[in-house]
Amino acid sequence: MAGAALQLAEALIACRSVTPADGGCRALLTARLAAAGFACEAIDAGPDEARVANLWAVHDGGRPGPTLLLAGHTDVVPTGPLERWASDPFVPSHRDGRLYGRGAADMKTAVAAMTVAATEFVQAQPRHAGRVALLVTSDEEGPALHGTRHVVELLRQRGERLDGCIVGEPTSVEQLGDMVKNGRRGTLSGRLVVTGIQGHIAYPQLARNPLHDLAPALAELVATRWDEGNAHFPPTSFQVSNLHAGTGALNVIPGEAVVDFNFRYSTEATPQDLRQRVEAVLSRHGVDHRIDWTLGGEPFLTVPGTLSEALLAAIDAELGRRPVLSTTGGTSDGRFIARLCPQVMEFGVVGESIHKIDEWVEVAAVEPLTKIDRRTIENFLR
Repeated sequence: MAGAALQLAEALIACRSVTPADGGCRALLTARLAAAGFACEAIDAGPDEARVANLWAVHDGGRPGPTLLLAGHTDVVPTGPLERWASDPFVPSHRDGRLYGRGAADMKTAVAAMTVAATEFVQAQPRHAGRVALLVTSDEEGPALHGTRHVVELLRQRGERLDGCIVGEPTSVEQLGDMVKNGRRGTLSGRLVVTGIQGHIAYPQLARNPLHDLAPALAELVATRWDEGNAHFPPTSFQVSNLHAGTGALNVIPGEAVVDFNFRYSTEATPQDLRQRVEAVLSRHGVDHRIDWTLGGEPFLTVPGTLSEALLAAIDAELGRRPVLSTTGGTSDGRFIARLCPQVMEFGVVGESIHKIDEWVEVAAVEPLTKIDRRTIENFLR
């Protein structure tokens, strides 16, 4: 007999919720949470053609205490070629001890586990201290404008207080509980447009090649050591993700070159400093340019405290291991929640298959994950 969390994970996987679609996930979660006594609020945001379904659910135990938020997303990335999947990505399938389906690892299983853990906790302890809250969005894999970012700003305007948050991202590497994220690097992107003068390739004296102007400056940017990182964060990295120029004709010097790049930066750097240093390099090399900057998220770090104690003790009690604390990897909605909550950590299943064909989660991990979530709630609100 499948456990409640596994059954809910299967039901969520069956929802076709390619970002920003909800696919019916919120209705499933709301029904379960409301039945357990949670006050559920549907918060929709965004344009009509890409409406985002957010769920904010709270259970107040009626006694003084902190607020613990469990956060996740039900939207998933596109499937890719369906013919390459061994089974329909939206039909939960079991093979060799694994549950397959889009979102199995990222992160419908975690949403199911935290939902079941929260409902079981409040049913067992209806007069618990503090509050248990859930925030679930369908806009994490997309632009992330109308999901958690929107709800956090709304909560801030309402004067809501959050004391700790667990985001159910797939943080484990080889086995459940071997790694927990206690922070994330910031992300700063730029689109650099270098202006030249288009002309015939045989008459370079009548043109100015933007790629030639750019090359020495780009080499310096790639070679720059931006900082040394610190005890919690690796050094800031600079990466070019796209370089485009040319008209398609082989005998034309382009009049413009476009470079997309990104910084994943530590707390040793600031967006302002990185912008200034890039501009200084380009100016020193005489590059005629403009840059459009996008700050995707600032770094955050949760130092040891009540949340880490609650989570690490729960993992140790259930699995007998102490996870590595890490700030590596990409961004998550934790970057928005950290604006309102002083303690944000991420914990979930093994992420080996996320965004891949035949995404999977180990069935044997579902029940322990649920128990860890419940123990964490109990530890934090005791």
